[in-house]
Amino acid sequence: MVVRREVSAWRPSVPGVVEVFHAHFTEYAYPMHVHDAWTLLLVDAGAVRYDLDRHEHGTPDGTVSLLPPHVPHNGSPITEDGFRKRVLYLDLSRLDETYIGPAVDTPDFLDPVLRRRVGQLHTALAHPGDELEAESRLTLIGERLRGHLRPALVKDGRDADHPLAHRLRELLDERLLQGVTLQEAAGLVHAHPAHLVRAFSGAYGMPPHQYLMSRRVERARRLLLAGGAPGEVAAETGFYDQSHLSRHFKRLVGVAPGRYRDSSGPRSR
Repeated sequence: MVVRREVSAWRPSVPGVVEVFHAHFTEYAYPMHVHDAWTLLLVDAGAVRYDLDRHEHGTPDGTVSLLPPHVPHNGSPITEDGFRKRVLYLDLSRLDETYIGPAVDTPDFLDPVLRRRVGQLHTALAHPGDELEAESRLTLIGERLRGHLRPALVKDGRDADHPLAHRLRELLDERLLQGVTLQEAAGLVHAHPAHLVRAFSGAYGMPPHQYLMSRRVERARRLLLAGGAPGEVAAETGFYDQSHLSRHFKRLVGVAPGRYRDSSGPRSR
């Protein structure tokens, strides 16, 4: 068997995320240790067994594990093929210390929606320029985790606040190029970030980051049809770089920006 110890780690510029850590281990076993941050864990292949506060746990298919800060735990592979995992380390601004006790009692959640959202967050964190999307997804993940840990304390937010959503849309339109973080937007429109995302999604059928990207792509289309080079258009429409533009452009339009520009009809000379 090939012994694997492959890791990738970085700190994104998203408030609340201390570190992103991806790893593929076969024979390695973690000794007992502690973190000063929350450990939000997805196991993508294989399985892990771990002890948390002297109780044994595991990570069967489809679960999301949340290990609290300051509580000793270990971890080892269950199968000879080891495991692949993705981890987010979150600071106490996302989940405060009052949730440590419930997380010790129930650290593993069989929640397909939560797992899908955490996976989407990892994807957003891997792409510079998608910080608003990452922050929005992280906010909803935090709310769902709190719902699992203390369901009675989480209010039902299905009553979308349309005036609030309209104010956020105006702000996104004003900040189309420079963008805005979710925390900044929440402060400017005087709303809790989680409620702000729910209100906007309920009113317009898409989250704020998707609205912002669709507006930027729409502007990029006009500039490309006018003969703009994709790299220049990316800079003029608020994208991090040409690759960032291409990824969102292909997702919304179906083709790459350069191909879209070249497919246009005759231009005036």
